[in-house]
Amino acid sequence: MRTFFSLQSLFSLQSLAIALLLSLGVACSDQNTEQQAKVRQAAAIEQADECHLCGMIISRFPGPKGESYSKSTESVSKFCSTRDLFSFILQPENQRQVKEIYVHDMSKTPWQKPEDEYFIDAREAWYVIGSEKKGAMGKTLASFSREADANRFRDEFGGKVYRFDEISIEML
Repeated sequence: MRTFFSLQSLFSLQSLAIALLLSLGVACSDQNTEQQAKVRQAAAIEQADECHLCGMIISRFPGPKGESYSKSTESVSKFCSTRDLFSFILQPENQRQVKEIYVHDMSKTPWQKPEDEYFIDAREAWYVIGSEKKGAMGKTLASFSREADANRFRDEFGGKVYRFDEISIEML
């Protein structure tokens, strides 16, 4: 008995095998992309939460607060002020480890007691540095979702407006 495969059926089997491998590769890459794209949200600041940098009770102080997640852990680091947040994330050993970063949008929440539902992506925010408003550790960075709000705050309380990437450890 002689087995006969036509050239056409051989190409069909080869095409089917390639299609199967490609679909498996796409499924795996979609899963990796999905895991990489998973973004954690800001967490509520509880009454007894302590600042990751200085250990002070966060809820006892006015002004914008901050939170950050690292690439290597699921736990959130909370900060009593945006100044402490930047002091932490700008340290060379932390810069590459930080993933998500959040600050309060101070155009939507009271300075004396910022509300958790007004956290925004810190990398997208506008900041006023050098205003007369005080946070937990004295002078702090006022954070806003819109440049116009940051400019209004600056006009009323002084300081200078910056973007996230313009802020350096020396400015703090």
